[in-house]
Amino acid sequence: MCQAKSREIQRRIRSARAIRSISFAVFLSRLLGLVREQVFAKLFGAGFYMDAYNVAFRIPNLLRDLFAEGVLSSAFVPTFTETLRKQGKIEAWRLANFVISSLLLLLGLFTLVLLFLSDASVYMLAAGFSRVPGKIEITSRLVQILSPFLIFVAVSSVLMGMLNTLNRYFIPALSPVLFNAAIIFFGIIVVPWFEFQGSLAIYAMALGSLVGGALQCAFQIPVLFHHGYRFQFCLNFRHEGVRRIGRLMAPALVGISAVQINVLVNTGLASFLGDEGPVSWLNFAFRIIYLPIGLFGVAVGVVNLREVSISAAQEKWEELKGMVAHSVKSISLMAVPSTVGLLVLAHPIVRLIFERGEFTSVDTQRTADALMCYSLGLFAYSCVKVYAPTFYALGDTRTPVRSSIIAVVTNLGVNLLLIWILPSEYKYLGLALGTAISVWVNTGLLVYAFERRVGQLESYRVVTTLAKNLLASVIMGGAIWSFKAYGQVHWSQQTLVEEVVALFGCIGVGIVLYLGCSRFLGVEEVRYLFTRQRS
Repeated sequence: MCQAKSREIQRRIRSARAIRSISFAVFLSRLLGLVREQVFAKLFGAGFYMDAYNVAFRIPNLLRDLFAEGVLSSAFVPTFTETLRKQGKIEAWRLANFVISSLLLLLGLFTLVLLFLSDASVYMLAAGFSRVPGKIEITSRLVQILSPFLIFVAVSSVLMGMLNTLNRYFIPALSPVLFNAAIIFFGIIVVPWFEFQGSLAIYAMALGSLVGGALQCAFQIPVLFHHGYRFQFCLNFRHEGVRRIGRLMAPALVGISAVQINVLVNTGLASFLGDEGPVSWLNFAFRIIYLPIGLFGVAVGVVNLREVSISAAQEKWEELKGMVAHSVKSISLMAVPSTVGLLVLAHPIVRLIFERGEFTSVDTQRTADALMCYSLGLFAYSCVKVYAPTFYALGDTRTPVRSSIIAVVTNLGVNLLLIWILPSEYKYLGLALGTAISVWVNTGLLVYAFERRVGQLESYRVVTTLAKNLLASVIMGGAIWSFKAYGQVHWSQQTLVEEVVALFGCIGVGIVLYLGCSRFLGVEEVRYLFTRQRS
């Protein structure tokens, strides 16, 4: 009994260590991602060209979210893990080659479709753009430039899954740094050259996105090469592993993609809410939300997927339950205070990051309001990253599909209701709030189904931990609000340095106070997070 308890503690410490590694890499990536958005905001504001780029990038970005952090990982990792453990590396490499070759063929064809039907794709995503002369044409051209990005991100996601299964987390989590760095480089260096040549600057940013995708993919190859992997183009759609991945991916496209589908719905509806602004306000707000989601939602989800895939393959159901409970508690440790922090600090965060150049104070206020609405779904969205892939590790494709469909329908219904009810200047907020509500519905359905299938998590004190984290977060939020109010009194005309000091002072006070309160309340995940694993 003591040995089993010790193994469980060591497993939690090991997973916490992996989460720290991924979170650090993702933090660097998302930090550069915010710099990337600063470059966009300074060059293009929240107007015509920014709206066009956001819509054009929506298709490849949607598939990036699905592949890199969702569908392909959820289908590929359990299958690759089982093949590696039962049949060895040679068969696992063969499976990876079959999958990558299939993706190159299928997504190559899809890329050709986008190249020739780019106008149709723009009309499907943002029909409201047709009311602005030239907006459809520019967006369509951007879609053509960005279309090969799909291939890079799909292959990159397979490489990421392979490395994670081999217990290598840091490099694949760090690879998006190159994507963001490439866009920043093009924004600073290439855009002025495009403008000198008389070309639209937004096309340079699209090319930078494409180059960044290629670099992100190539960055992971040397590590796999070191492990003995060699790519060979070979197709075998009848291979059992390929067929299993296909069977899991088809429903997973619906089961994990509720939020991404909701973002597409929001984009389409937002295109009718104003000629300039709503699409970009929502996009900038969602980009900020993606920083905390990446820091813990994606990080915990990646580690959880590997661990539950191993437990499911060995039919160790109690270990699987323990891992899911630990993952949810780890998410609550970070997501709950992040939500409170974003609610209190939304306006200064947006102002510091974006308000310069073409991005005005009005854009700051509108984006901050959308950020507050999105943040209400932060914990739920992160939980989906744990629960939905767990069902695929269990071989259950129906449950996440059913919950996702209900969530999408809920999002559409709430969006239309709020657009009808809210005043015209706040209608776009209904789209962000609808997304938050729908993701809570999705999470609630997944939790209910998981506990019916595997058993309740009461013995793991998940609800108790959540309540403690909420209490600590409320105390933290009050302190941040007071600190923020004090700063506003003394820095009514703030310089950039004063803004940075004020904001990071608030964040620093909040982090120290929250961790102190959590430790005082006995939240064990705090201890695991800062404990080194024994060798």
